[in-house]
Amino acid sequence: QVQLVESGGGLVQPGGSLRLSCAASGITFWLFAMGWYRQAPGKQRELVATITQRSATNYADSVKGRFTISRDNAKSTMYLQMNSLESEDTAVYFCTAKSRNGDDYWGQGTQVTVSS
Repeated sequence: QVQLVESGGGLVQPGGSLRLSCAASGITFWLFAMGWYRQAPGKQRELVATITQRSATNYADSVKGRFTISRDNAKSTMYLQMNSLESEDTAVYFCTAKSRNGDDYWGQGTQVTVSS
C-alpha cells in the first residue's frame, strides 16, 4: 500500500520558517519524481515545487528564492524548507509522487498558516 505522509505544518508568524517533510512508503522512492502542491481556501490547487529522480528542481515564481525542495532517497523522504513566509503562503500543502509510467500518488496534506 502506497502512503505519502506529510508533516511539519503549523502556525508561523510572517517572516518565519517551516520545514515540511513527506515520508513515502510502498513505492521505490528513487524512481519517482516528487512535488509539493498547495491549496488555499477558495483557490485552485497550485504547484509549489518539484524535484526529479535526478534531483533537478523547479519552483513556482511566487516561492523562488524563499523555498527549497530536496529529497533523501535513503530515507524515502522529501522536504520543503520554507523561509520568509508570507500570509499568501497559507494553504494546505500536499506531497505528490509521479513515476515515468504514469503512477501518481498524493498525500493527505498538512496545514500551513502564516499569521501574526
